[in-house]
Parts: sequence; structure tokens; C-alpha cells
Amino acid sequence: MRLTLVSVGIVFALMALGAGAGPAHGGTPVAAPTSDDGQWQMPARDYAASRYSGLADINSRNATGLHPVWTFSTGVLAGHEGQPLVVGDTMYVVTPWPNVLYAFDLTKEGYPLRWKYRPDVSSNAIGVSCCDTVNRGAFYADGRIIYNLLDGHTVAVDAKTGRELWKTQIADLGSGETVTMAPLVVKDRVIVGASGGEFGIYGWTKGLDLKTGAVVWTARNIGPDADMLVSPTGFRPPYDSGSDIGARGWPDDAWRTGGAPVWGWISYDPDLGLIYYGTGNAAPYNAEQRPGDNKWTASVLARRPEDGTLVWAYQFTPHDNWDFDATGAMVLADLVVSGKPTKALVHFDKNGFAYTLDRATGRLLVAEPFVAVNWAKSIDLKTGRPVIDPGKQTGLSHGTVKGICPSLEGGVSPSSPPAYSPRTHLFYTSTNNLCMDYSATHTTYLKGTPFMGINSPYVAGPGGYLGSFMAWDAATGKKVWENKEEFPNWSGALVTAGDVAFYGTLDGWFKSIDARTGKVLSRFKVGSGVVGNPITFRAPDGKQYVAVYAGIGGDWLLLAGDVRSDDPTDLRAPADYVKDIARHTSGGGMIWIFGL
Repeated sequence: MRLTLVSVGIVFALMALGAGAGPAHGGTPVAAPTSDDGQWQMPARDYAASRYSGLADINSRNATGLHPVWTFSTGVLAGHEGQPLVVGDTMYVVTPWPNVLYAFDLTKEGYPLRWKYRPDVSSNAIGVSCCDTVNRGAFYADGRIIYNLLDGHTVAVDAKTGRELWKTQIADLGSGETVTMAPLVVKDRVIVGASGGEFGIYGWTKGLDLKTGAVVWTARNIGPDADMLVSPTGFRPPYDSGSDIGARGWPDDAWRTGGAPVWGWISYDPDLGLIYYGTGNAAPYNAEQRPGDNKWTASVLARRPEDGTLVWAYQFTPHDNWDFDATGAMVLADLVVSGKPTKALVHFDKNGFAYTLDRATGRLLVAEPFVAVNWAKSIDLKTGRPVIDPGKQTGLSHGTVKGICPSLEGGVSPSSPPAYSPRTHLFYTSTNNLCMDYSATHTTYLKGTPFMGINSPYVAGPGGYLGSFMAWDAATGKKVWENKEEFPNWSGALVTAGDVAFYGTLDGWFKSIDARTGKVLSRFKVGSGVVGNPITFRAPDGKQYVAVYAGIGGDWLLLAGDVRSDDPTDLRAPADYVKDIARHTSGGGMIWIFGL
């Protein structure tokens, strides 16, 4: 779910009120473009989206001594999603709107600024952006820092000087498109996508030229084959056949306003030559206005990065009734599944199921719930389709459908990427324990305005707690351990060769835990809630450090109530199920670095 901060966000906030060692499954992450574990040059550290580091100076024996060694205020109060980069002796930080890029000198005491780049970003994007004006980070390639601006541009900045090298418009604000995702660079292609599912955009992915920024290809995520860059012989989805699959599952030409945005994460397998990314919700939320499977919303797509050709696709939630975006990370790992070595793709979906796919073919291998799920009874491994509970189907004619689990915040937020350790062979992820009542209404498409029709107050899920951090065995589909949290968990994960995992909480704690047992090793109050993703690096002094953003936001800017003090008119009460959160956190963007 991505909602408009101004025109939709307040409505959404109001409607939400009231309401031991790992198993021995072999596997290694896909190779990164650099073998230097001391640096962090792309959002997930490697193309496999593992968020794993081979550094082990900080380990499960000494992490109890972690403490802050440096902080910096970004001066921005919006949600700080994403993560810093560390390239050589410089740390790079991107803020939410106005998308300022900082470069810090790690060789000098106090890490002073080398330079600061202030792009020209239209303030018109603020009223169109969904669920806060967030940015999910940058990518380093070929001496350039490349990242997206909220108003629909991609920029490349000289990593040494901060000079703008090129700037390309990729999205159309007038259609409801904004850009919050982190790009992925593969060879000479910069891969980008846009938010805007709540505006009924015609979702797309683009490949830009790394040197010039020119758009080389544009591939739609739904619609006819020609728009989706499907060749008659090259597209082999595991459970579908025929032509124009992305258009047939829609009434008339409803795919033109069907959504399928790309605002999450992209991974890449250099051996198979494929990029993988997830698509977002179908529009509008009233599913009775769009009968059919609505392919390829709520799906994973595998493409050739050089020309965008679609190779396979798999839909997690056909005919999405519940706003179950599939834009979360697609983590690549080589696992042993049912005794067979497998090039796997692992995905924790908003719909509450964790999926293990064969990433060469898209065929489903394992699908089990990792949180409380009742909209579907199971996933049929033969057909790849969910076995849906008819009582949890939504739509205008169904009225208010009560007690759907998980809520449209998801069993995990797609903003909160997991991590994978090749040492423990476990995946680590934040989760949410929320259910919802769902009322759909008829809505009419008008370009550049919300195309939704939804009311969905939340309640706590089974057990009363609202979130957790867990370890998951993707080869068998089983939870290994879980640490429950008072509030929903919105942080990304990090895991290291020191067998330590890291994450933050909405009430402002940053934690290190034993990756094998879940035991909390250290925690520190970082002031504002954490919705960003931790990283680790080796500084020029030879020591290992861990860095993370603090700065509550995203959906929680709307739901947490009065957590900003710079707007005297913003006196919204928090949602009932998190009514105490403002006692523990306020807005405020900070970068924290921890060391021993």
C-alpha cells in the first residue's frame, strides 16, 4: 500500500483509527560486484539482496559492548528509509525530500562533510507522494552516486566532487507517479521504477544508460505483450501460457489504470543474467471493478537488464483483494530444497506467506505463512495459486469484511528488507502482527487523483503484540525463533559473519542480537523510530562499525499521530492500536554509527 501524503494520507489516518544453530542447508549468496566486505556500495550490499557482510570483528561474544561513536542530524523530519553507502573512505547519505546527498570524510575526526549536493526537486511531489516523502537510497557505480528524486527524476553525481553529471525525468507527477525506490545498476544499465498504485498508474520499469542517463528501454508491468517487452518465444511463466497474459486478466483495457508500481527493491543474478523485482497493488481497491487475475500486479518479474525482455513472472496474489503489494526484496541464495541444490529466490510477501522459488524458472518450491494468515488457507504448490477463504473475499457487494489477517500494512512491510546469512542458512526479517476490517467502495478514475475506494481500520493480531523480528528457514518454510515487539516492526535487517543480526524498532531502539539464538546482545535508544536499514563497514582506522538511520515516518507519519513539532496544526491522534507510540518517539532524521 502506498497512499498520498496530503490528499489521501489524512483520510487513511482517520480510517485507521479505532481500530540454537541454523539447519544444515548449504548455500551462498550470489556474488557481489566487489569482494570488499569493508564497503557498502549498493542498497543491499550485493546483487543477491542478502544484506550480509563478511566482517566479524563485531561478533556474538563482544556485541554487548556496542555503543554510539558518531551522529549527524540531516535536518529533515520525514521518514528515513533506506541506508547509507560507504565507498572507499567516504560515507554517502540521501535524505527524504528534498533528497539532499551528503558525503562524509571518514578519514578525519568527527567525519566532516566533504560536500553536499542539493538537487532541484519540485515541492509539488509532496502532495502526490504516498505515505511520506521517503527515499530508499542510492547506488555507487563508475565513480558516480546514482539515486532517484521524489519528483520523478534520476540523477548521477560525481562521487568525488558532488557535481551533477546528468539528470533524467523518468516519471510523470501529473499521472500520480513519484519515485521513492533505490535504483539498481547492472553493467551499463540503471534500473528504476515508480510509485503510484493508488493513482491508477500504468506501472513500468525503465533501463537508463549509465553514462548519459538516456532512457534505453521502458517495460510495462501489466498490459499487452508489446508494452511489457514480451517476445513470443522468450517468455516462459511457470503456470501460464499464451499471448497477452498481462492484458487478458483485466476487463476491457482496465490495465491502463491498473497500478502495478515498482517502489521496492531489485536483485540480480549475473550467472542467469536476470534482474528480479516485485510489483505493487492493483487499482482500484474495489476488486469488483477489475474482475480477473489482474496480471502482473502483486507479482515477481524476471527480466534481461540490457533490453528489458521479460523471461518469466509469477503472481503471489491473483486478483488482489487486500492491497498485498509484492514490492518487497527478492533475496537470491543457493539452497538445498527437498535434498536438491537449488538456485532459489526467497520473498516475504505482504500477504503473510514466505515464498521460495526456483529463480531460473519461477516455479514455486515452498510457501508457508510466517505470520497469522486467514485470507487464504494455503498455497497450492502444483498450481502456484492461493487456496482462498471465500469469507475473506472483499469488494463492494461484500460490505465490511471483518478480521482479515494480515492487514494491508502486510505481514512485513515491503520497505523492510530481510537479510540472509550463508553461515546460519537463515533469513532474518521484521514482521507486523495486524489484522483489519475491509470496506470497498466504488471509485472513478481521474488522472492524477487517488483511485482507491477503501476503508480499513486495523486491530492487533493474535497474541496482542504488534510486531516481531524472526529467523526463518526458507528451505523448509519454518520459523526458527522470534522476538516479539510491542509495536509493528518496520526496520530492515543486517546480518554478519560475526553471527550478529541488527534491526531497529518504531519506538526508537536499535538492537543487536545473536543470529543463531535470537538473544538480545545490545540495545540503544536512538531517539526517533527506525524505519531504515542498518549497514556495516570497515573505516579507515581499520575498525568495524554499524550505521543506521533513525527517523520515524513512512506510513507511521500518518498513523503515529502527533510526532512532529514543526507543524502546530498537526494534532492528529494516533491510531488506537498504537495509541502510546508518541510517548516513545518523535520525528527527526539522524545517522547513527556504532562501534566497540
